[in-house]
Amino acid sequence: MSALPVFRWRLAPDGYATRRQLRARGLRPGGQDVAAELQRPRRRRGPLVAYLYRVDLAKPVRPMTPARRAALAKANRARRTCPACRRDAGYVIPTSLGMCTPCAFPEPSQALRSA
Repeated sequence: MSALPVFRWRLAPDGYATRRQLRARGLRPGGQDVAAELQRPRRRRGPLVAYLYRVDLAKPVRPMTPARRAALAKANRARRTCPACRRDAGYVIPTSLGMCTPCAFPEPSQALRSA
């Protein structure tokens, strides 16, 4: 059982990157295991940990295909569609409401007319 190298926050050597840093460079871990840890100490709790990957073993991000683009558009359209009125709200429906704002908070004049 080998232990991972641990570096202090902001003191990782060149050649290592987090997932976000790899993505910003147009790379992905590509199946490699975590190469090192970055730890940021905190006072009353355990340290914050970020996992590092080797940049030389990273692979390029797979390109977006037309099918993936269509699937992503369909998923986003479903997140914008109100289940109550079945209209595209133009924004992602909040999970706390479960419906668009006009359906969740109808105007008092509309509520009086329908009663």
